[in-house]
Amino acid sequence: MPNFRRTHDPDGTFFFTLVTDGRAPFLCDDLAPRLLRDITRQTQARWPFTIDAMVVLPDHLHTIWTLPDQDTDYSIRLAWLKKEFTKRWLQHRGAERVRSIGRARERRRGIWQPKFWEHAVRDERDLERCVEYVHYNPVSHGVTTCPNAWRWSSFARWVRAGDYPADWACACGPGVAVRMDFDRFSRTVGE
Repeated sequence: MPNFRRTHDPDGTFFFTLVTDGRAPFLCDDLAPRLLRDITRQTQARWPFTIDAMVVLPDHLHTIWTLPDQDTDYSIRLAWLKKEFTKRWLQHRGAERVRSIGRARERRRGIWQPKFWEHAVRDERDLERCVEYVHYNPVSHGVTTCPNAWRWSSFARWVRAGDYPADWACACGPGVAVRMDFDRFSRTVGE
């Protein structure tokens, strides 16, 4: 079994990706976003953290969290969130993927991939890049042509705060194509 090395910065900011088992596209069904919202709030009540940005797509989610001073344990938060979501999803008769014998023996369910991906945000520029990535992700995956149109995202909160114009990275007009270059933080139109 691989030995995963995790970054543990006290009061750090982290970008996370959680993926459904087999990339099953159920996270944007009617029930899943409500469960995720409720369980995320309960997770915050147990182990405080700030959600800087978040987006939920049908088969994965991205979120950026800032942990409190001297706290490095994001793994317990993510594990509890995934466990509680799985329990409640199954209680509401949500579907799960067929489990292998090994997964069943380990008492793993067919809802989430076992691991998660994390990135320690290094500085303000890296945070900006990560937030833009989160908010542009629905467009990247072709589920919408405008970040503003995707309802399972923190994008609207950032617009209300004045950090983005409502039409940021929007490709809604005829003949308009928008490509985000996250390395340079530039918006290229018409390519």
